[in-house]
Amino acid sequence: MMQTITYEEQQLMSIYGHGTRLELIETLNDMRTYLDQDEHELKDLTDSAIAKLNDMTDAEFRTLDLIPDFK
Repeated sequence: MMQTITYEEQQLMSIYGHGTRLELIETLNDMRTYLDQDEHELKDLTDSAIAKLNDMTDAEFRTLDLIPDFK
């Protein structure tokens, strides 16, 4: 069963997600290496998103609406 994705996690996934679930996990892991030590909130958000992506199936991933909200 898929965990609830927060708005912030959805936005992060929307910005970096341009492929499969596994590609998004890899991209987020790569992005995380560029964060400064003081960027705790973004690191925590990224870690949470990666954990949820790891827990979901590819079919569940395909149901996500990954369109960024730039409002």
